[in-house]
Amino acid sequence: MRTYHEDKLPGTTREKVSVIGLGAMGSVLAHLLVKEKQEVTVWNRTAAKAEQLVKEGAKYTGDIHAAVSASSLVIICVLDYAVTNEIFGEVDVQGKTIIQLSTGTPQDAREMAAMMKSRGALYLDGAILATPSQMGQPSTPIFFSGSQTAFERSEAVLKILAGMLLYVGEAPGAAAAWDLAALSSMFGMMFGFFHGVRIIESEGLDVAALGNMIADISPVLGQMVKSTADDIQQAHYTSPQSSLEICALSFELMMRQAAEGNIKAPFPVFALGLFNKARAAGYGDERLAAMMKVLR
Repeated sequence: MRTYHEDKLPGTTREKVSVIGLGAMGSVLAHLLVKEKQEVTVWNRTAAKAEQLVKEGAKYTGDIHAAVSASSLVIICVLDYAVTNEIFGEVDVQGKTIIQLSTGTPQDAREMAAMMKSRGALYLDGAILATPSQMGQPSTPIFFSGSQTAFERSEAVLKILAGMLLYVGEAPGAAAAWDLAALSSMFGMMFGFFHGVRIIESEGLDVAALGNMIADISPVLGQMVKSTADDIQQAHYTSPQSSLEICALSFELMMRQAAEGNIKAPFPVFALGLFNKARAAGYGDERLAAMMKVLR
């Protein structure tokens, strides 16, 4: 993975950029580009969504062929890849650099890359790991994969949208895979946090204080994830500091507390079910990373 940070790149030059799709995210992307004096053409099925951008300096066309023709760099941000296929149809993309920022799977990205390549375009697949309000910041991350030439050609423009560009290789599906893996990690943490909130509430404690505490210890949590990832990569499951069995006991305590506190416990029930499978397979005295042997 190559990471490109804002302070390591030269200033941007004025580029012609077409933004296809003006939903919540697409509108923000176009706004950021206009704000930085790029020559922006926008397209959307509903013309009303372009009105503010036109006031700011963008050009609007309701003709998708004209929108793509207007720029050498085309950024797509619509609902998904199926919508992209519907919109682009027989649009001429020969010689264009196409950047896909819609939501999809690695297979979606592979199919889109093959289609765009067959029609003469350079293709870069992207996955934004941020909300619209977080765009344009130095720490905003976007994963990219696909044509390295496309990435290098569009790099200066992309830096306007996000300060942390994570190029993860030429395999078109890599960016979507990294995105989904990161989302799984994030939402897995959030569901654990939600159960933690119920524990705090059942004891009449302060929920905001729990959030503050998790933020304070986040470097320690991050190190635990990194260490476990290293164990998995190296197939290192023996000599644990805290065995899988000890970790399982924590969830048994959560189950007891849920009964005592009269709260529902879908998250501990789910996790303990996996721990019990690992126990039954004889992994109790191994590292937590041994859970991967159950999941595989």
